[in-house]
Amino acid sequence: MQKYEHLADDILEVMSLSDSDRINTLFSDRWIGYKKAVTILDTLTDLLNRPRKIRPECLLIVGDSNMGKTTIIHEFTKQYYIKTVNDIDMELLSVKKPVLTILAPAKANVKELYINILNHFFVPFRPTDPEAKLRNQAVHLMRKYETKMLIIDEIHNCLTGSTKLLSEVMNTLKNLSNDLSLNIVGVGTREAVTILHTDAQYASRFDVAMLPKWELDQDFLRLLLSYVRLLPLKKRSDLASQRLATLIFEISGGNFGDLNRLLIECAKEAIVQGNEEITEEIVHKFKWLKPTEGMRNIRNINLNVV
Repeated sequence: MQKYEHLADDILEVMSLSDSDRINTLFSDRWIGYKKAVTILDTLTDLLNRPRKIRPECLLIVGDSNMGKTTIIHEFTKQYYIKTVNDIDMELLSVKKPVLTILAPAKANVKELYINILNHFFVPFRPTDPEAKLRNQAVHLMRKYETKMLIIDEIHNCLTGSTKLLSEVMNTLKNLSNDLSLNIVGVGTREAVTILHTDAQYASRFDVAMLPKWELDQDFLRLLLSYVRLLPLKKRSDLASQRLATLIFEISGGNFGDLNRLLIECAKEAIVQGNEEITEEIVHKFKWLKPTEGMRNIRNINLNVV
């Protein structure tokens, strides 16, 4: 079997697949532990491992759209979502859920917040029940499963709606945090920081971790080298060369999601063409992939690409 020394060990088994199957693997979710992502993971782990306290620390993770925030949270949640505890003396096996990750309601709504929490416990409940009953169920389950951290993705959704409704949601989170010694982690776009400015007590509870766009620096080059190891190509692509790295950066605009999409499309093209490496010519072919620029940007698919 041919050796592919430039590839990571877990990618080697992919190389025995057909071209079409290798292309399909390109579109699978992948975790790249780059420096900024690992720093956020370490921050979350440190927060989770701290002892419970009367006024738990809370965190807001923000960044532009398509920067990989949800991927980082997913990677963290995989490690801590379920914890099995085996009590040998009592001959019992108990399950804990130290970390609970939910989506924020589509707009600021306390009842929907409780419903989203309850959905993650897979227990029967009636969404039509009064808000107070839903709260009691949610609190009971989080106590029962010893939930320590509640992560709310897309928390900027709560900016949709009146200031009164936003205050109700934030006060609900504050009360849950106090009642259960719960670390609250919000994840959203830069606009989510606005929530903290609506009340001084919110700002005093939340630290902010910013996930910025990439710069054309050594960290970006290391990220490109990670892709060299993870993309199932038979030849080593010189992505970190000055010309190629600069071109890739200019097309992606420093946006992680756009960079990922660009390199996947280029890798696919390299397999289809048969040259098995990402070249400057291939990258130029996909310069029509525009970077994410907020909600006004709509991706246009170039149907004229040959």
